[in-house]
Amino acid sequence: MLKVQNISVKYGSYTAIHDVNIDVSRGEIVVLLGSNGAGKSTTFRSISGLNKPCNGDILFDGELIHKWSPDRIVRSGIVQCAEGRKLFSAMSVYENLKMGGYVHRSKKAEIKKSLEHVFTLFPILKEKRNDAAGSLSGGQQQMLAIGRALMSQPKLMMLDEPSVGLAPLIVEQMFEVIQQINQEGTTILLAEQNANAALKIADKGYVFENGSIVMQGTSEELFADDGVRKAYIGA
Repeated sequence: MLKVQNISVKYGSYTAIHDVNIDVSRGEIVVLLGSNGAGKSTTFRSISGLNKPCNGDILFDGELIHKWSPDRIVRSGIVQCAEGRKLFSAMSVYENLKMGGYVHRSKKAEIKKSLEHVFTLFPILKEKRNDAAGSLSGGQQQMLAIGRALMSQPKLMMLDEPSVGLAPLIVEQMFEVIQQINQEGTTILLAEQNANAALKIADKGYVFENGSIVMQGTSEELFADDGVRKAYIGA
């Protein structure tokens, strides 16, 4: 479904990621592990079209997309749920969700169906639909960010550090919902520092260090690796 082939991205003379290769098959949950600044977000931004690779290819459903505009990439079925949520804090929950469905704005019935789906996944958002996004708790804001991303009806959803700043119980609930979204047919690419939670639901993963992938494998293989456990799981 998604193939990232030997991509490198530079910011001026600084190379942020080097020769990154990632393969995501339809229906999978794939996790990118690594500390802050390891290259996960830059990789996401490259797939989203926000950073153009200086070399390498990105293919989605067999088409080269790395020269496409970000809005064309969203229309093709890839959506990114950015780190830090990036909500429109003064706008209501409902208005934020409608913005997520902007690429389908001419299809009123589809937007209504997507909205109902989001409210089914996150009943609290329906309850607070008229509240300002900035007034929500951290967990509710993350729900809104995921809900807004779902409004574009993605084939592939990229979630960048969805657990940051959330209480452990909320993290557990969030990952259960991510699993549910995946089971309903959306492929998931997840960037996470919380390896313990991410590997429990992922099919496979890639470990980033200093802009390069230093290890890859199934969730079981990464869980069993002493280096991964020591660096990211704390055991």
